[in-house]
Amino acid sequence: MIPEIECTPLTEATYFIMLSLSHEPRHGYAIMKYVETLSEDRVILSTGTLYGALKRLLKQGWIKRVEEGPETQNLEESGRNRKSYTLTTFGRRILETEISRLQVLVDAAHLRTTGAQA
Repeated sequence: MIPEIECTPLTEATYFIMLSLSHEPRHGYAIMKYVETLSEDRVILSTGTLYGALKRLLKQGWIKRVEEGPETQNLEESGRNRKSYTLTTFGRRILETEISRLQVLVDAAHLRTTGAQA
């Protein structure tokens, strides 16, 4: 059974973290760098903020850890596997719902600022 989608708007950091995982799994540092790029350097995540958010998203079932095969294994300098994350089906639905919500806001603003009637 898929839980109901939460209607609360996502924080900007959560939105960009989830957006960074929308096409492929990424490990923590790659998420941090991609969020900076996507947000045009407006959102700079500290490691504490990122890993706190990832822990919360894992607990909510919006993302999951993924194992990488030996041919694509991502090792840290210490030789340990990096933890990579990807959106779950439920997380993808949450992200799509948020994108739709934001689009409605942008459309309303565009109508208002161009003088068009709704």
